[in-house]
Amino acid sequence: MSTVACFAPASIGNFAAGFDVLGAAVRPLDGSLWGDVVEARTSDHDSLDVRGSFAHTLNIAPDSNLVMKALHAISRRLPEGRPPLALTLDKGLPIESGIGSSAASAVAAVGAVNAVLGEPLDAAELLACAGEAESAASGSVHLDNVAPSLLGGLRLITSGGQAESLPFPGGLVLVLFLPRLSLSTRRARSVLPAEVSLSTTVAHAQNLAGLIHALYQGDRELLGKSLQDLLAEPHRAHLVPGFRSVQEAVMAAGALGCSLSGSGPAVFALSEEADAEPVAAAGTEAWAALGVACQARLCEVDLEGARRVA
Repeated sequence: MSTVACFAPASIGNFAAGFDVLGAAVRPLDGSLWGDVVEARTSDHDSLDVRGSFAHTLNIAPDSNLVMKALHAISRRLPEGRPPLALTLDKGLPIESGIGSSAASAVAAVGAVNAVLGEPLDAAELLACAGEAESAASGSVHLDNVAPSLLGGLRLITSGGQAESLPFPGGLVLVLFLPRLSLSTRRARSVLPAEVSLSTTVAHAQNLAGLIHALYQGDRELLGKSLQDLLAEPHRAHLVPGFRSVQEAVMAAGALGCSLSGSGPAVFALSEEADAEPVAAAGTEAWAALGVACQARLCEVDLEGARRVA
């Protein structure tokens, strides 16, 4: 194919109890596409053009942009080389937002490039390429945003680097709060301790195991109790002004759980369908009371992940 466009959705990293190992791709309930799109076409030289709502926030120098890093990651895995490609990034997600913006760019890029080249790489190789590219923004390779954005669904990253699909109960809504704040992943990771206590380690393991068991059993009560981040959230909460007030407000409004989305500043809450609107209102009102503008989006888990688009 001479031209291919690939869409990659927004995502929630960590998913509360799964620091660096759990992530979910998300799609607004209104059916709109929420993510980044990369178009790849054969050309006479490699190039990158950036457009879209958040294009002005990016550095488009080839050596630093994640789309070009994704292209180079694929190129290193092609012993016979490739033709020159012109890439266009339609940047639909805000950077430093906590909804997998860098992962979406990297995933859309590897999807489009692989497709226009005739799909020489399999899913595992694409995951590695996207993770390699995304690490330029986060400072290290962690796949909890990249894997769901590429493969769809709620994903568990194993010790071997596989991305296993987990079930997700029906009738639940993910409420995403997007405050008008920014927080880089590098900054958010810099405040994390190098070591944690034995008691914290055990409690974290209990939450993660309980969460996965609850997903398979459809146990709403256990699911809510397990949506706790004991590793990162206590150290990052102060980086997101108003987070604790919002968390308290949405839990009072009926949310099953609430935590930072990835490294923040976005926040996600899990609720029953009937409680989703009140939860969304409670969170936006709590931030408004603190003078922070905030948008709330009602979402579901995006089971498709990256896909070709017109």
